[in-house]
Formats: sequence, C-alpha cells, structure tokens
Amino acid sequence: MGGDLLVPVDDSVTLRQTVAHVAERAREASGTPTLHFVYPLSERRTAADDEAADAEALLERVAVWADEDLGEDADRVSVQTAVVGEAEYLFNPGDYADVIEDYAATHGVTSVVVDPEFNPLGMAPLLPPLERELESAGLSVELAPVERPTRRSPLTRPAGLGQFVLLFCSTYAFYLLVGGTLSTFDLATGAVSATIVAALLWRITTRGEVDLAGLGGRLGRLALYVPYLLWEIVQANVQIARVVLHPRLPIDPKVVEFDAAVWSELPATTLANSITLTPGTLTVDVTRRHFTVHSLTRGSREDLLEGALERAVRFVFYGRRAMRIPTPRERGARTGDEPTTEVAAGGAGADVDDTGGENA
Repeated sequence: MGGDLLVPVDDSVTLRQTVAHVAERAREASGTPTLHFVYPLSERRTAADDEAADAEALLERVAVWADEDLGEDADRVSVQTAVVGEAEYLFNPGDYADVIEDYAATHGVTSVVVDPEFNPLGMAPLLPPLERELESAGLSVELAPVERPTRRSPLTRPAGLGQFVLLFCSTYAFYLLVGGTLSTFDLATGAVSATIVAALLWRITTRGEVDLAGLGGRLGRLALYVPYLLWEIVQANVQIARVVLHPRLPIDPKVVEFDAAVWSELPATTLANSITLTPGTLTVDVTRRHFTVHSLTRGSREDLLEGALERAVRFVFYGRRAMRIPTPRERGARTGDEPTTEVAAGGAGADVDDTGGENA
C-alpha cells in the first residue's frame, strides 16, 4: 500500500525520534497504512551475544513507542515487527540491503525510512552505501529528519610527564631515523624539534596516563613476539604450500567464531592482524572481543583455537601471568569439525582481572 513504511531498526540514540517521525507520517496518511519495523540480525551474531533476544526486546519497545505516538490512530495504523537475516551472513551494506529488499518485496512496501544513526555493523560508514543499494533496488529511501547528537570531544585532555616523554622519544627517534646520521647537528636539531612537537601535541596525541616502566616491559615482550610471529608465518606458509601443491587440493574452508581473552583495542587489533598475516586464516570481523575468522583448512582452525597466537599477544600486553588463561577451545569455542557430542568447556582460570590488567 502507498502509505506503508519500512523502517530498519537498531539500538541508537535517535531511534525514538525516528519512530515518532514515522508514526506522524502514518497518522497523516489516508487509508490503513502499516508500519514495518525490521531488525537485520546477521547469522554470525545470533549465537554469539544473545543478540536475538536483544533484537526481540528492542522490537517490542519500538512497537510500544509506535502505539503511543499513534494515539487515536493506533486502531487504523497497523504495526508489524520482524527480525530478518538470521539465516544470512551479513557483512557489508549490500548484505543488509538484500534482506531489507526481500522483506519489502514480500510485504509490498516501496518506501523505506532510515534512522540517521542506523549502523548495526558498529563501524562507519554503513548508511550512505546502504541508501544507494536500496535506491538501486527501486525503493524510495528517506532519512528520518531527527535531531542528531553532536559528537564533540575536548581537543585536549589531562596529560602528565609520561605522555610528554613518550611523545618526545618517539619523535626524536623518528627524526634521527629519517635523518640517517647521528651527527652533532642532527642530534641537536632533532632534540629541539622533538621538544617543540612534544610540547604542542602531548595533550592531544596520547590517551590516558602512560606507565613508562610498564611500557618498557611491553616493548621488550614485543621484541620477543615479532620473531615468534615470523616463525608462525613461515610454518603456516609451508603448510598452505603443501595443501596447494597436493593433487587433491585438500582445503576445507569454514568460518569459526570465538571470544578472545583480550580487553582493549590495541591487543584486539594486534591479534586480528596477526591472524590475518598467518596464511590460512583471515580475520573477517571483530566486535569487541568477538572474532570471526575464515580458515582455509581444518589444521588452521585447530591451530587458531589452540590459542598460541592469542596467548602470545596476551604475553605482550599483560605479561606472563595472562598466558595461563585457558585457550579458546578450553573456553568452549568449537571449529564445527567435532562430532556432535556434548563437550565440557572446562579449563582453570588464571589470576588475571577482566579489565586487562596484569596481577604481577
């Protein structure tokens, strides 16, 4: 029907305003329009984070909001909610557009209203390409005219001596590296330049207090991690070369998911990049601690869940005590190659707090 509207929803700061807008549109429309609120939920998320239950709860809340905003027209305007995409692996804007288009085609809806803050991927940018995909499918797409919150953060933040020393040393080292010599002139000009840069930027470029003693230990452990990672890459190259050269090409590609025992952005990024650098595995998505990894062979999946790389990354950022945390397999992660029998996800924990701190 002409007055029907389709609204993809996700928990956002402007969702309530978007619901109010489409309810007002429905009240102004003639006939008996229907508001369709759909929550695109990727198959990769349903078992991982209890997001299916969260999606249903959010849709119930949206239906209550819509009825409240419709007021006396609630009997004339129908409100329908649905979770879509559970059986699909939604990874990019095109995937999300496909499930929305399928729902629209099934229910005869041609108009889509999009919340400006709609972004279930948790990364930017989703909205512009999603709008283009929906419009290319013949749908009329409108951005809800809601008041979006300003995202201003202070240009400067509290900073101590540690931030200044860290910025000075890194700038000085970079200056000398680019200069290529350790002449008296380069040493003097480098010190002056590094001091000026550190003085100007030390309250902008670093976040939080810098523990210089802890940073030294972390850099030392990183120096041990680099050759270890190179050795893992060499071994994986040999294994993949053996598979590729095998007459039967015994590959078994699958996607495996697990929650990594890392607790901040830099360790998670280091682990994700290390997995991708190792042939046979590719990090597809990281949401908080939840990793989605494509593996080429069963052996690469086994190695991944044995947790050697994860343990090494924890060693770099949290110290030796963090290495005793159970592996992903011991924490219950599975490759999908196991027999369908119940396996206890045991494993003794280690004395490491869940904030990523090292109890040394």
